[in-house]
Amino acid sequence: MKQRVYYGALALLVLLGCLPFLDSSYALRIGTFACMYAIMSVSWTVIGGFTGYPSFATAAFFGLGAYCGGVLINKGWPLFAAAGAAGVVAFAGALALGLVLLRLRGHYFAIASLAVAEVLRELTNTATELTGGGMGLNIPVSVTGSSSVMGEASFFFWAMWALLLLTFIVVRLIQESKLGFGLVCIKQNESAADMIGVNATIYKSLAFAFSGVFVAMAGALYAAWVHYIEPPDVFDVLFAVKPIVMALLGGLGSPAGALLGAFAFLGIEEAVWRNYLQIHSGVLGLLVVVLLLFLPDGMMSISKRLSQLGGRRG
Repeated sequence: MKQRVYYGALALLVLLGCLPFLDSSYALRIGTFACMYAIMSVSWTVIGGFTGYPSFATAAFFGLGAYCGGVLINKGWPLFAAAGAAGVVAFAGALALGLVLLRLRGHYFAIASLAVAEVLRELTNTATELTGGGMGLNIPVSVTGSSSVMGEASFFFWAMWALLLLTFIVVRLIQESKLGFGLVCIKQNESAADMIGVNATIYKSLAFAFSGVFVAMAGALYAAWVHYIEPPDVFDVLFAVKPIVMALLGGLGSPAGALLGAFAFLGIEEAVWRNYLQIHSGVLGLLVVVLLLFLPDGMMSISKRLSQLGGRRG
Protein backbone atom coordinates (compact mmCIF):
# COMPACT_ATOMS: atom_id res chain seq x y z
CA MET A 1 0.00 0.00 0.00
CA LYS A 2 2.88 2.36 0.80
CA GLN A 3 4.27 1.87 -2.70
CA ARG A 4 0.92 2.80 -4.21
CA VAL A 5 0.86 5.97 -2.11
CA TYR A 6 4.30 6.99 -3.37
CA TYR A 7 3.41 6.24 -6.97
CA GLY A 8 0.21 8.24 -6.52
CA ALA A 9 2.16 11.19 -5.08
CA LEU A 10 4.66 11.12 -7.95
CA ALA A 11 1.85 10.88 -10.52
CA LEU A 12 0.14 13.87 -8.92
CA LEU A 13 3.39 15.83 -9.05
CA VAL A 14 3.69 15.09 -12.77
CA LEU A 15 0.08 16.11 -13.39
CA LEU A 16 0.63 19.30 -11.40
CA GLY A 17 3.57 20.07 -13.67
CA CYS A 18 1.15 20.19 -16.61
CA LEU A 19 -0.75 23.21 -15.21
CA PRO A 20 1.22 25.84 -17.20
CA PHE A 21 -0.07 24.27 -20.41
CA LEU A 22 -3.63 25.24 -19.44
CA ASP A 23 -2.71 28.90 -19.97
CA SER A 24 -4.76 29.95 -16.93
CA SER A 25 -3.44 32.40 -14.34
CA TYR A 26 -6.01 31.12 -11.82
CA ALA A 27 -4.84 27.51 -12.25
CA LEU A 28 -1.23 28.60 -11.84
CA ARG A 29 -2.09 30.53 -8.68
CA ILE A 30 -3.83 27.51 -7.14
CA GLY A 31 -0.98 25.26 -8.26
CA THR A 32 1.63 27.53 -6.69
CA PHE A 33 -0.25 27.56 -3.39
CA ALA A 34 -0.62 23.77 -3.58
CA CYS A 35 3.14 23.38 -3.97
CA MET A 36 3.80 25.83 -1.13
CA TYR A 37 1.42 24.00 1.22
CA ALA A 38 2.94 20.66 0.26
CA ILE A 39 6.45 21.94 1.02
CA MET A 40 5.28 22.91 4.50
CA SER A 41 3.51 19.60 5.09
CA VAL A 42 6.32 17.36 3.78
CA SER A 43 8.92 19.36 5.74
CA TRP A 44 6.89 19.13 8.96
CA THR A 45 6.84 15.34 8.57
CA VAL A 46 10.56 15.19 9.46
CA ILE A 47 10.06 16.58 12.97
CA GLY A 48 6.40 15.70 13.56
CA GLY A 49 6.00 12.43 11.65
CA PHE A 50 9.41 10.77 11.94
CA THR A 51 10.43 12.12 15.36
CA GLY A 52 7.01 12.52 16.99
CA TYR A 53 7.59 16.08 18.23
CA PRO A 54 4.53 18.36 17.73
CA SER A 55 6.26 21.37 16.19
CA PHE A 56 4.35 24.60 15.58
CA ALA A 57 7.43 26.42 14.27
CA THR A 58 6.52 26.24 10.56
CA ALA A 59 5.14 29.79 10.65
CA ALA A 60 8.44 31.00 12.17
CA PHE A 61 10.49 29.37 9.39
CA PHE A 62 8.19 30.68 6.67
CA GLY A 63 8.22 34.24 7.98
CA LEU A 64 11.97 34.18 8.56
CA GLY A 65 12.54 32.99 5.00
CA ALA A 66 10.14 35.55 3.57
CA TYR A 67 11.84 38.50 5.27
CA CYS A 68 15.37 37.18 4.75
CA GLY A 69 14.66 36.67 1.04
CA GLY A 70 12.84 39.99 0.69
CA VAL A 71 15.61 42.00 2.36
CA LEU A 72 18.32 40.34 0.24
CA ILE A 73 16.37 40.89 -2.99
CA ASN A 74 16.03 44.56 -2.09
CA LYS A 75 19.80 44.67 -1.66
CA GLY A 76 20.26 43.41 -5.21
CA TRP A 77 20.60 39.66 -4.69
CA PRO A 78 19.23 37.35 -7.43
CA LEU A 79 16.03 35.56 -6.41
CA PHE A 80 17.40 32.04 -6.17
CA ALA A 81 20.53 33.18 -4.30
CA ALA A 82 18.28 35.01 -1.81
CA ALA A 83 16.08 31.92 -1.41
CA GLY A 84 19.14 29.73 -0.87
CA ALA A 85 20.50 32.15 1.73
CA ALA A 86 17.13 32.13 3.50
CA GLY A 87 17.30 28.35 3.67
CA VAL A 88 20.83 28.43 5.10
CA VAL A 89 19.82 30.99 7.76
CA ALA A 90 16.77 28.93 8.72
CA PHE A 91 18.77 25.68 8.87
CA ALA A 92 21.49 27.20 11.07
CA GLY A 93 18.98 29.01 13.29
CA ALA A 94 16.77 25.93 13.70
CA LEU A 95 19.79 23.74 14.46
CA ALA A 96 20.95 26.08 17.21
CA LEU A 97 17.43 26.61 18.54
CA GLY A 98 16.71 22.90 18.46
CA LEU A 99 19.58 22.19 20.84
CA VAL A 100 17.66 24.22 23.43
CA LEU A 101 13.96 23.73 22.62
CA LEU A 102 14.13 19.99 21.97
CA ARG A 103 15.07 19.35 25.57
CA LEU A 104 11.36 19.95 26.15
CA ARG A 105 8.77 17.33 25.29
CA GLY A 106 5.07 17.07 24.52
CA HIS A 107 2.92 20.15 24.96
CA TYR A 108 5.85 22.06 26.53
CA PHE A 109 7.77 21.79 23.25
CA ALA A 110 4.62 22.60 21.23
CA ILE A 111 4.04 25.84 23.16
CA ALA A 112 7.72 26.81 22.96
CA SER A 113 7.85 26.20 19.19
CA LEU A 114 4.71 28.28 18.70
CA ALA A 115 6.28 31.13 20.67
CA VAL A 116 9.22 31.28 18.24
CA ALA A 117 7.01 32.80 15.53
CA GLU A 118 5.69 35.42 17.94
CA VAL A 119 9.22 36.39 18.98
CA LEU A 120 10.32 36.73 15.36
CA ARG A 121 7.19 38.73 14.56
CA GLU A 122 8.01 41.23 17.33
CA LEU A 123 11.63 41.47 16.22
CA THR A 124 10.45 42.14 12.66
CA ASN A 125 8.09 44.85 13.87
CA THR A 126 10.88 46.62 15.76
CA ALA A 127 13.60 46.38 13.08
CA THR A 128 11.93 49.06 10.98
CA GLU A 129 15.03 50.18 9.08
CA LEU A 130 15.66 46.67 7.78
CA THR A 131 12.20 45.10 7.52
CA GLY A 132 9.86 48.08 7.31
CA GLY A 133 8.28 47.09 10.63
CA GLY A 134 4.51 47.19 10.75
CA MET A 135 4.41 49.04 7.42
CA GLY A 136 5.59 45.92 5.65
CA LEU A 137 8.29 45.33 3.05
CA ASN A 138 8.01 45.97 -0.68
CA ILE A 139 9.88 43.64 -3.06
CA PRO A 140 10.78 44.70 -6.64
CA VAL A 141 8.32 43.55 -9.29
CA SER A 142 10.97 42.75 -11.88
CA VAL A 143 12.83 39.95 -10.06
CA THR A 144 11.74 37.34 -12.67
CA GLY A 145 12.75 39.27 -15.76
CA SER A 146 9.27 38.73 -17.25
CA SER A 147 6.96 41.62 -18.12
CA SER A 148 3.77 39.56 -18.70
CA VAL A 149 1.36 38.36 -16.02
CA MET A 150 1.32 34.79 -17.37
CA GLY A 151 5.10 34.76 -17.68
CA GLU A 152 5.55 35.73 -14.05
CA ALA A 153 2.83 33.31 -12.88
CA SER A 154 4.51 30.45 -14.77
CA PHE A 155 7.93 31.38 -13.37
CA PHE A 156 6.82 31.24 -9.74
CA PHE A 157 4.81 28.08 -10.31
CA TRP A 158 7.84 26.28 -11.75
CA ALA A 159 10.09 27.63 -8.97
CA MET A 160 7.72 26.42 -6.24
CA TRP A 161 7.12 23.10 -8.05
CA ALA A 162 10.87 22.45 -8.35
CA LEU A 163 11.34 23.29 -4.65
CA LEU A 164 8.55 20.85 -3.76
CA LEU A 165 10.22 18.12 -5.81
CA LEU A 166 13.54 18.80 -4.07
CA THR A 167 11.84 18.78 -0.66
CA PHE A 168 10.10 15.49 -1.36
CA ILE A 169 13.32 13.81 -2.56
CA VAL A 170 15.39 15.02 0.41
CA VAL A 171 12.76 14.03 2.99
CA ARG A 172 12.39 10.63 1.34
CA LEU A 173 16.19 10.16 1.49
CA ILE A 174 16.15 11.17 5.17
CA GLN A 175 13.45 8.57 5.82
CA GLU A 176 15.60 5.81 4.31
CA SER A 177 18.87 6.97 5.92
CA LYS A 178 20.54 6.34 9.26
CA LEU A 179 19.16 9.68 10.42
CA GLY A 180 15.62 8.56 9.59
CA PHE A 181 16.12 5.28 11.46
CA GLY A 182 17.38 7.18 14.48
CA LEU A 183 14.41 9.55 14.40
CA VAL A 184 11.97 6.63 14.34
CA CYS A 185 13.81 5.09 17.31
CA ILE A 186 13.45 8.39 19.16
CA LYS A 187 9.74 8.47 18.39
CA GLN A 188 9.22 4.94 19.70
CA ASN A 189 11.36 5.25 22.83
CA GLU A 190 13.81 8.09 23.29
CA SER A 191 15.49 6.59 26.34
CA ALA A 192 16.04 3.28 24.53
CA ALA A 193 17.37 5.16 21.49
CA ASP A 194 20.03 6.78 23.70
CA MET A 195 21.00 3.36 25.00
CA ILE A 196 21.65 1.94 21.51
CA GLY A 197 23.92 4.85 20.57
CA VAL A 198 21.53 7.35 18.99
CA ASN A 199 22.51 10.89 19.98
CA ALA A 200 18.95 12.09 20.49
CA THR A 201 19.88 15.76 20.93
CA ILE A 202 21.80 15.96 17.65
CA TYR A 203 19.28 13.84 15.72
CA LYS A 204 16.31 15.89 16.92
CA SER A 205 18.08 19.16 16.17
CA LEU A 206 18.88 18.00 12.64
CA ALA A 207 15.24 16.98 12.17
CA PHE A 208 14.13 20.43 13.36
CA ALA A 209 16.59 22.08 10.97
CA PHE A 210 15.46 20.01 7.98
CA SER A 211 11.83 20.81 8.82
CA GLY A 212 12.65 24.50 8.40
CA VAL A 213 15.13 24.86 5.53
CA PHE A 214 12.73 24.27 2.62
CA VAL A 215 9.88 26.15 4.31
CA ALA A 216 12.14 29.21 4.57
CA MET A 217 13.06 28.92 0.89
CA ALA A 218 9.34 28.72 0.05
CA GLY A 219 8.83 31.86 2.14
CA ALA A 220 11.46 33.71 0.10
CA LEU A 221 9.78 32.66 -3.15
CA TYR A 222 6.40 33.71 -1.74
CA ALA A 223 7.74 37.16 -0.82
CA ALA A 224 9.03 37.71 -4.36
CA TRP A 225 5.78 36.34 -5.82
CA VAL A 226 3.41 38.67 -3.93
CA HIS A 227 5.84 41.67 -3.99
CA TYR A 228 4.76 42.84 -0.52
CA ILE A 229 4.88 41.17 2.89
CA GLU A 230 4.02 42.21 6.43
CA PRO A 231 4.48 40.40 9.78
CA PRO A 232 0.83 39.32 10.32
CA ASP A 233 0.81 37.77 6.84
CA VAL A 234 3.97 35.66 6.85
CA PHE A 235 4.02 34.83 10.58
CA ASP A 236 0.34 33.82 10.51
CA VAL A 237 -0.44 31.14 13.10
CA LEU A 238 -2.37 29.24 10.42
CA PHE A 239 0.97 28.46 8.76
CA ALA A 240 1.81 26.60 11.97
CA VAL A 241 -1.47 24.67 12.14
CA LYS A 242 -2.22 23.85 8.49
CA PRO A 243 0.89 21.69 7.85
CA ILE A 244 -0.04 19.49 10.81
CA VAL A 245 -3.60 19.07 9.55
CA MET A 246 -2.32 18.28 6.04
CA ALA A 247 0.09 15.65 7.35
CA LEU A 248 -2.67 14.08 9.44
CA LEU A 249 -5.02 14.03 6.45
CA GLY A 250 -2.43 12.28 4.32
CA GLY A 251 -1.19 9.87 6.96
CA LEU A 252 1.27 10.73 9.72
CA GLY A 253 4.89 9.79 9.08
CA SER A 254 4.68 9.47 5.29
CA PRO A 255 6.19 12.15 3.00
CA ALA A 256 3.95 10.97 0.15
CA GLY A 257 0.93 11.06 2.43
CA ALA A 258 1.84 14.58 3.56
CA LEU A 259 2.03 15.68 -0.08
CA LEU A 260 -1.34 14.15 -0.93
CA GLY A 261 -2.83 15.56 2.26
CA ALA A 262 -1.69 19.07 1.31
CA PHE A 263 -3.38 18.85 -2.08
CA ALA A 264 -6.55 17.41 -0.52
CA PHE A 265 -6.63 20.16 2.11
CA LEU A 266 -6.24 22.90 -0.48
CA GLY A 267 -9.06 21.39 -2.53
CA ILE A 268 -11.34 21.33 0.52
CA GLU A 269 -10.29 24.85 1.51
CA GLU A 270 -10.95 26.22 -1.99
CA ALA A 271 -14.39 24.55 -2.18
CA VAL A 272 -15.40 25.86 1.25
CA TRP A 273 -14.09 29.35 0.43
CA ARG A 274 -16.21 29.51 -2.72
CA ASN A 275 -19.45 28.27 -1.15
CA TYR A 276 -19.26 29.53 2.44
CA LEU A 277 -17.35 32.81 2.20
CA GLN A 278 -18.76 34.37 5.38
CA ILE A 279 -18.28 31.34 7.62
CA HIS A 280 -15.57 29.50 5.69
CA SER A 281 -13.20 29.20 8.68
CA GLY A 282 -15.82 27.50 10.84
CA VAL A 283 -16.99 25.17 8.08
CA LEU A 284 -13.42 24.28 7.15
CA GLY A 285 -12.53 23.56 10.77
CA LEU A 286 -15.60 21.36 11.23
CA LEU A 287 -14.84 19.41 8.05
CA VAL A 288 -11.26 18.80 9.09
CA VAL A 289 -12.31 17.58 12.56
CA VAL A 290 -14.87 15.19 11.04
CA LEU A 291 -12.34 13.84 8.54
CA LEU A 292 -9.73 13.25 11.23
CA LEU A 293 -12.26 11.54 13.49
CA PHE A 294 -13.47 9.10 10.82
CA LEU A 295 -10.10 8.71 9.09
CA PRO A 296 -7.59 8.42 11.96
CA ASP A 297 -4.80 7.38 9.57
CA GLY A 298 -5.71 10.03 7.03
CA MET A 299 -6.52 9.06 3.48
CA MET A 300 -4.63 5.81 4.03
CA SER A 301 -7.62 4.75 6.16
CA ILE A 302 -9.72 4.65 2.99
CA SER A 303 -7.44 2.04 1.38
CA LYS A 304 -7.39 -0.01 4.57
CA ARG A 305 -11.16 0.00 4.88
CA LEU A 306 -11.64 -0.87 1.21
CA SER A 307 -9.18 -3.77 1.62
CA GLN A 308 -11.02 -4.99 4.70
CA LEU A 309 -14.34 -4.71 2.87
CA GLY A 310 -12.96 -6.67 -0.08
CA GLY A 311 -11.59 -9.35 2.25
CA ARG A 312 -14.99 -9.80 3.95
CA ARG A 313 -16.76 -10.14 0.63
CA GLY A 314 -14.18 -12.66 -0.53
